[in-house]
Amino acid sequence: MSVPIIAIVGRPNVGKSTLFNRLLRGRKAIVDDTPGVTRDRLYGEFDWRGRHFILADTGGFEAAPIGIMAQVRAQAEQAVAEADVILLLVDAKDGLTPADAEVAGLLRKAARRPILLVVNKVDAASQETLAAEFHRLGFAPVLPVSAEQGQGIGELLDAVASQVPEAEAPPQEPGAVTVAVIGRPNVGKSSLVNRFLGADRVLVSPEPGTTRDAVDTRFSYRGRDYILVDTAGIRAKGRIGRSVERYSVSRALAAVRRADVALILVDAVEGVTVQDTKIGGEAHEAGCGSILVVNKWDLKAGERDADAAYRLALQEQFKYLAYAPVAFVSALTGHRVMQLFRLIDAVAAERERRIRTPELNTVIQEAVTRRPPPAERGRPVRIRYATQVGAKPPTFLCFATAGSRLHFSYLRYLENCLREAYGFRGTPIRLVVRGRG
Repeated sequence: MSVPIIAIVGRPNVGKSTLFNRLLRGRKAIVDDTPGVTRDRLYGEFDWRGRHFILADTGGFEAAPIGIMAQVRAQAEQAVAEADVILLLVDAKDGLTPADAEVAGLLRKAARRPILLVVNKVDAASQETLAAEFHRLGFAPVLPVSAEQGQGIGELLDAVASQVPEAEAPPQEPGAVTVAVIGRPNVGKSSLVNRFLGADRVLVSPEPGTTRDAVDTRFSYRGRDYILVDTAGIRAKGRIGRSVERYSVSRALAAVRRADVALILVDAVEGVTVQDTKIGGEAHEAGCGSILVVNKWDLKAGERDADAAYRLALQEQFKYLAYAPVAFVSALTGHRVMQLFRLIDAVAAERERRIRTPELNTVIQEAVTRRPPPAERGRPVRIRYATQVGAKPPTFLCFATAGSRLHFSYLRYLENCLREAYGFRGTPIRLVVRGRG
């Protein structure tokens, strides 16, 4: 399902970045009174009334731009080209200017999507008359707002939502497993996808950063349906340069959040990096199943005891993913690649596993008997009852003594007991504790 893109455009210094930050509920873009502060286009994500949107902030449209301002205008035009809805922002305090009229004319010629005229800096209801002259631009409705004060933002978002029909989720075959292929740039994600599919479904290049967006491919293998998601390489935040790359990374992380299983690729030659572990952490936090896939193993397979040494390194670096199985493959040669589907199926099944309440309480009470929870302020803590309240990932609710909190180390102990009893290989487990009198 495609996420609608909303682009904010207008001449310099009308408050585009302020509106961008207001809609994202935080300071994501640099805001300054100097015209032309925003040069590249920026992306962010927000939700409104249960719907998800991507927001693009742009630099100001300049008349007859030269030099870097020509590039700014080109970035803004690109944002307009990819947007589903365009917000033309003007300044109520300045009134209608020739530059506003020029931008409006350009949009009429170039835009193929709905345009909403947003009159900014209307800080009170008594100032709404300032918006009247902007009707001359020929757009309806005219929406007065104050990006700084938050006035009229709800009405603006309702208008945006009304311009984009609520998309239906794409039909998904019963039992289809969504698999996200994630990792740093240039670890072989697209090569692995192509090896899976036996065709060049996605672009493969030795240049890092080739894949700009998540690419979904539906296919069947041995009677089972899969949705394979190739994603952009996820760099460390401090190394993400252009905003288009920030957008790509955002879409990659969104792909992880909707995946059943994530294949976390690691480069066999380069070894495990800090960024690899952060990417693994994203999968863990998203609640999807995880498989650690060591790619380019054809370059290491000849080394003695290489498997054992690499497994040891993975266990040390990915301590929080100790539940994830490990696979050594070569996307280039196809070595062990198709064997990954057995792991994918197994992990997906474990992520859906449900435990009957009587069995669950037997395991929990045996664990508590072996190692009681630490006392809290000198008072004993008792876990009275547990039940599974969700799957994908398996989520358990434990009722404890009123007001009690269980230390994370004890929760980890209970998690290990559940894994010892039931497996849950490849999937995170969520434990929630609620005090009860």
